[in-house]
Amino acid sequence: MKKTAFLGALTVSGLVAGAAAAATLEDVQERGNLNCGVSTGLPGFSAPNSAGEWEGFDVAVCRAVAAAVLGDPTAVEFVPTTGQTRFTALASGEIDMLSRNTTWTFSRDNDLKFEFVGVNYYDGQGFLVPKALGVTSAKDLDGATVCIQTGTTTELNLADFFRTNNMDYEPVPIETNAEAQQQYLAGACDVYTTDASGLAATRATFETPSDHVILPEIISKEPLGPLVRHGDNEWGDIARWTLNALIAAEEYGITSANIDELAEGTNNPEINRILGTEGNLGEMIGLDSDWAVRAIKAGGNYGELFERHIGESTPIGLARGLNAQWTEGGLLYSPPFR
Repeated sequence: MKKTAFLGALTVSGLVAGAAAAATLEDVQERGNLNCGVSTGLPGFSAPNSAGEWEGFDVAVCRAVAAAVLGDPTAVEFVPTTGQTRFTALASGEIDMLSRNTTWTFSRDNDLKFEFVGVNYYDGQGFLVPKALGVTSAKDLDGATVCIQTGTTTELNLADFFRTNNMDYEPVPIETNAEAQQQYLAGACDVYTTDASGLAATRATFETPSDHVILPEIISKEPLGPLVRHGDNEWGDIARWTLNALIAAEEYGITSANIDELAEGTNNPEINRILGTEGNLGEMIGLDSDWAVRAIKAGGNYGELFERHIGESTPIGLARGLNAQWTEGGLLYSPPFR
């Protein structure tokens, strides 16, 4: 009898929690803006520009979702979060989604009750050292002092790497990338370790970037992507398929320059379904038929966003690598729109 009552209470509480979580789309629409969690400042990915406007590769995902849902890519309230505060901000409802170089892991997906909606950057953890240190391999770092952001997978990977290679290190805990940069340049640590993309972004801000080397070893898999709370499948679907629309747009040659023309209809059924001239995909996720058009027009397709914010022609200087389309030898792949 007690067990039945307990299960009944769980069912009721689960329904209440589910109903609360399922209100995200309505909340965003009623509020008129998307609350999106970003980093405290990582050039190329999420950082305020000289005018105080947030921009970057992760920021662009937030703007695409806002465009899809609200019709306005500027209707976003950006909430800076650290490695320690980001998950609390999402779980508490302070933000509607998190888009800040966050690694998809088993425990975050299940134990923390979050839903990763895809991968927008395939990465791996690396090491940044001053060239003057004379180190050419991460296996030469025995006894080094290492700047490490707390509350991250980076912290755990670092411990695993040094343990596996029978080396010792002294951690220098830091909260933000800006603090890491300050401590590293001040000589408080020999090494800064984080995702290789973050190292490239940080090094690009140095007065003399060439005085610093990213070592060749990549010691982990870091699939980075946006995430939402468990329990609101409709909102998760909107965020997921908005990201997929950006990826698929690049694959099918839909760009910010030609999207208006293509949105009038083409001979390619997949393009037509993405852009809403065939089928009713928008209706299936509670949006209108032009949701993906707005998302893509917000900043361009995945490739356009990559090149503008973090590509080889930018100070960040990242090659596509694993983040190339699957047709170009990379891992980037959107499920079909049908």
